[in-house]
Amino acid sequence: MSKKVIVIGGGLGGMSAAIRLSADGYHVQLIEKGERLGGKLNKRSGNGFTFDTGPSILTMPWVLEQLFASANRHLHDYLTIERIEPQWRTFFEDGVTINVTSDLPRMLEEIKSQSTKDANGFFEYLNYCSKMYEYSLKSFYKKSLSGLNELRALHNLKELIGMDPMKSMDQITKKYFEDKHLQQLFNFMVMYIGSSPYHAPAVLSQLTYVQLGIGIYYVKGGMYKIAEAMEQVLNELRVDFRVNASVKQILTDGRKATGVRLENGEELFADIVVSNLEAITAYKTLLKHVPYAKRAQEDLSKYAPTVSGLVLCLGTNKQYDELAHHNFFFSEDPEKEFHEIFNEGKPALDPTIYIGVSSKSDPSQAPEGKDNLFVLTHVPPLKEGETWDEYKDVYRGKILDKLERMGMKDLKKSIEFEYCFSPNDLQTLYGANGGSIYGVVTDRKKNGGFKIPSRSKLLDNLYFVGGSTHPGGGVPMVTLSGQLTADLINEDTEKAQKNIG
Repeated sequence: MSKKVIVIGGGLGGMSAAIRLSADGYHVQLIEKGERLGGKLNKRSGNGFTFDTGPSILTMPWVLEQLFASANRHLHDYLTIERIEPQWRTFFEDGVTINVTSDLPRMLEEIKSQSTKDANGFFEYLNYCSKMYEYSLKSFYKKSLSGLNELRALHNLKELIGMDPMKSMDQITKKYFEDKHLQQLFNFMVMYIGSSPYHAPAVLSQLTYVQLGIGIYYVKGGMYKIAEAMEQVLNELRVDFRVNASVKQILTDGRKATGVRLENGEELFADIVVSNLEAITAYKTLLKHVPYAKRAQEDLSKYAPTVSGLVLCLGTNKQYDELAHHNFFFSEDPEKEFHEIFNEGKPALDPTIYIGVSSKSDPSQAPEGKDNLFVLTHVPPLKEGETWDEYKDVYRGKILDKLERMGMKDLKKSIEFEYCFSPNDLQTLYGANGGSIYGVVTDRKKNGGFKIPSRSKLLDNLYFVGGSTHPGGGVPMVTLSGQLTADLINEDTEKAQKNIG
């Protein structure tokens, strides 16, 4: 008889684990407290404008292809994925604008216009980044890792040294680029996972290769289509999933999770429980009745939350022709900005601002002649008991002032639709620790760059998926966490059967 699995939470990690486990022959039930599946991948619309309120950039589409293939499905039967060019447009305080493109001869020209010397080393830098990506394919993207010993087992000594474990991402960027605009641009790639280039290990330089070598993509009709496609597969696999159903408690017996109790008192039983709710939050809430849960939570304190964000969804009554699909308005002093956010834990006085305008690639997302601006500014995670209510309006004003100063004429006057998400909303809606967007910060000194292990140390048959677990945050990583955790469950199930046999 097939083993029964309950998955708590229908974000991308939970859905991908449910698809894989169902395809592998488990009987899966998924419980989601929100009104729809998708977790932080969500949407909001009004006045003819549509916004993806979570991830707005898709990288490494092979992860989604691999997931669908594991269920004998072809991703491109469900989604239309388009490559975006230029990938980003970057604006600097001194008036410099650089287009980032995966058309490498053109990218070389963009770099040359800033610094001929830096252009000479560009391909050498790209080669370094691609080598880091190759290393990750052998380990980080292949297996659910819990720490250094497991990583070492998958690499020879030459590769381990080649990963430059003693260096930060910023040190690598500065080795190849002298121009401060280029340093800032390539360092900022690490914000795909909400970490600081000054703290993150050199191996994350691979994010440049992920972008320039593999490309960045958009899903026609909006990024939320990814969640809809996964939901369709869940339906085809006959996975029993419920929305508007909140889990109150994970039921336990000794070192085993036996199922869940819902807010309405209903109890559901299972052989295995997978939590898409972050581990720290789960220990604090769903497992608070279990002995040593507090200690388990404290043991994870080195896995600090990544940045949170203040999100403004703005519908404007005009189009900003100077904007591309993805845009960054950089801070004047990146070291100061990262120091304020990551070391002092306070919002940057001069923040870098991201603006996604999906209507540039997909006119269905905004009325004709208008723009849908998804404005994201990274801010520190919430401290215990902190609320953003007091800073929200002030910081919104600071963001809009900066954008107007850097060329977006009459922005404030042009807003005809607005919706705002603060770190408190992210915490309340998704149980994100501190309102974290990308799970756990990648910090070579705090946690060696590792994430929370997927296998719970508290209960033998409890597993975690999502941005705070290996391999981390962002659409591909979170989707991969569900697949790698399914591998882990299969491995543990086989081991247990051998022991019985």
